[in-house]
Amino acid sequence: MLTKKSVLVIKFGSASVTTDGEIDERIILEIARQVSFLQQRYNIVIVSSGAVAAGKKYIPKYKGTLAQRKAAAAIGNPLLVRKYATYFKPFKIALAQSLCERHHFSNREQFLQLKSTYETLWKNNVIPIANENDVVSNKELKFSDNDELATLIAAGFGAEKLLLCTSVPGVLDQNGEVIKQIDHIDAQILSLARKDKSSVGLGGMTSKLNFARLATKMGIEVVIFNMQGEDKIIQAVQGQTGTICVAQTKKVSSRQKWMASGSLIKGLVTIDKGALAAIRNRKSLLAVGIIHIIEHFEVGEVFHIADEEGTIHAVAKSKIDSITMKTKDKTKNLEIAHVDDIVLL
Repeated sequence: MLTKKSVLVIKFGSASVTTDGEIDERIILEIARQVSFLQQRYNIVIVSSGAVAAGKKYIPKYKGTLAQRKAAAAIGNPLLVRKYATYFKPFKIALAQSLCERHHFSNREQFLQLKSTYETLWKNNVIPIANENDVVSNKELKFSDNDELATLIAAGFGAEKLLLCTSVPGVLDQNGEVIKQIDHIDAQILSLARKDKSSVGLGGMTSKLNFARLATKMGIEVVIFNMQGEDKIIQAVQGQTGTICVAQTKKVSSRQKWMASGSLIKGLVTIDKGALAAIRNRKSLLAVGIIHIIEHFEVGEVFHIADEEGTIHAVAKSKIDSITMKTKDKTKNLEIAHVDDIVLL
């Protein structure tokens, strides 16, 4: 039964599935073999980069401009999905291409339609392969990379685990050794991330750790690993390879998960210590506790809540627009966001 399976999201970076600009068929075969085994237990979403890397060789004098990336994605997406379909076919698993855009997550109704579609695919033994719709994505509304897309899917669908496959075997310490487990992703852990990235991808370890931090706060276990070796995907699910980022124990509703991960954040406010203490004690946010409005927002839009040092502590859905709030800042107990519409991060 569909409802008895947990959701598993597996993201493969460009460097994981391509070699010298070509789709690595050995890796795709291994993905198909191991995922077919895991499908017995999980409803699986594959988030796969590699379309641009696979398609850019068809663009003469490719320099990575936005227009060239879009063209390369248009060429590479069908090539990539065709390869996946070829190697999944012997395992009697059909695939569905899912090209996602930011508004599919920022709009709650559209997200629920996407979720319903995925559930129908799973019910019929079909695995969705998700990627950003690079061909039409607006620059301002793009995902930062597929780490973000995978995290939005995992959080929105209430995944049990999120696997991030990369070109390195895990998060490395200062001596270059893999850190087996991270209980809490803090500034010290983030400082370990190398600032570079692969030549074919957009992301890097900093990106993975930042999105792993969000996912773990939503109660999702994250494993960062690579494909070098036997049964690495299966081992990652079992916690036997890579770096395990431990899920934080937290009761978060599906709507709150969507707010925290899928919404387009429109504004930013800073609040005083009293207001921060209040929202941490599950109280509504009142205008009296707001110090500055850094970025403006309208009624019903989602905004970040930061402390006086700029650290973001929560997201909230606004009951009043920021311009009106300024004109009524003397109003006693003016509620900016109800407690049910505030998600602590």
